[in-house]
Amino acid sequence: MVLEMKVPSPGESITEVEIAQWLVQDGDYVEKDQAIAEVDSDKATLELPAEASGVITLKAEEGDAVAVGEVVCLIDTSAAKPEGEEAPAKSEKKEEPKQVETSKPAEPQKDTYATGTASPAAKKILAEKGISANEIKGTGKDGRITKDDAVKAVPSMGTPTGGSRNSKTSKLSMLRRKVAERLVSAKNETAMLTTFNEVDMSAVFELRNQYKEEFKTKHGVSLGFMSFFTKAVVRALQMYPDVNSMIDGDYKITYDFCDISVAVSGPKGLMVPVVRNAENLSFRGVEAEIKRLAIRARDGQITVDEMTGGTFTISNGGVFGSMLSTPIINPPQSGILGMHNIVERPIVKNGQIVIAPVMYVALSYDHRIIDGKESVGFLVAIKEAVENPVELLMDNDVKKALEL
Repeated sequence: MVLEMKVPSPGESITEVEIAQWLVQDGDYVEKDQAIAEVDSDKATLELPAEASGVITLKAEEGDAVAVGEVVCLIDTSAAKPEGEEAPAKSEKKEEPKQVETSKPAEPQKDTYATGTASPAAKKILAEKGISANEIKGTGKDGRITKDDAVKAVPSMGTPTGGSRNSKTSKLSMLRRKVAERLVSAKNETAMLTTFNEVDMSAVFELRNQYKEEFKTKHGVSLGFMSFFTKAVVRALQMYPDVNSMIDGDYKITYDFCDISVAVSGPKGLMVPVVRNAENLSFRGVEAEIKRLAIRARDGQITVDEMTGGTFTISNGGVFGSMLSTPIINPPQSGILGMHNIVERPIVKNGQIVIAPVMYVALSYDHRIIDGKESVGFLVAIKEAVENPVELLMDNDVKKALEL
């Protein structure tokens, strides 16, 4: 019996996928549920498992775009599994006998007092070029450097030609093409502005230094910066609900929940899994969920459902060393927070100049529904919460907030 394997639907709105890579070859025997291909959609990369055991016949090439429901391979389920079959030994390539030159080799030129000495004309040219006679091999009698040698001589500092000028062309994955399309769309279709602020991270540093070991021992996850910023974002969204809104035609949709999209770098490009109902999560809950989603994105196991439906996005370019950026809105959302690297900088505290760990933060927002008052107030609310986390994020009870 020959089974036709068709492309399953990766998600409700997806009608086409791309064969990113076949993990088996035509004619291979495959086991049921064995991963036989990686399939790219415009939202994620998924593995395609064999629906039965048997000999496979491929019907699509790598890079082909195929419709959902289209046959991509056949599996002959009646074929027996080969037993103890070894690949034929590769025939060893016989070395060609080396040809023996019959011509008599030229005798090496013997050095004399004239070897490496430049003629008067050659000396003048080499001096003008700034080239030492020691860098030139003369072709004249007894190895003397001639005028022609000097004219052809090139300084050893290098030349603009002669190096490698190769290039490589590779097709963008469907995910990367969709991300590019969405980014251009966001740039062209929104009235995007960015506002900035700086955050003194001293209080967060002190809390992490004091409790991170106990937190990790008890909960199995690290106490990172993302939980503090996620909690601060939730608080700010509840204070400024316009930032937790999006445009739908002539209407504005405002959400009473906070589904926070977290931008992570995956093997196939930028992915943005969603932390659902972040307003209900504790510090431990946020850290555990972000870790789970990041691992799934890194391993290529993230699903379309895990990356759709966010109401606001956090992007942390600081992990790559970014000092400042203007993040692009993740449509149809209306706002995105950009985190950056933490650097010790001089700031003023209580009238004194002190050194403190400082992060620059950026909020890009859609000015069509978010005014300057709301955008600036939102970012100030984040700054206040991160600089005073014990009072504003932990209700003055650190142990309870961290579940210690």
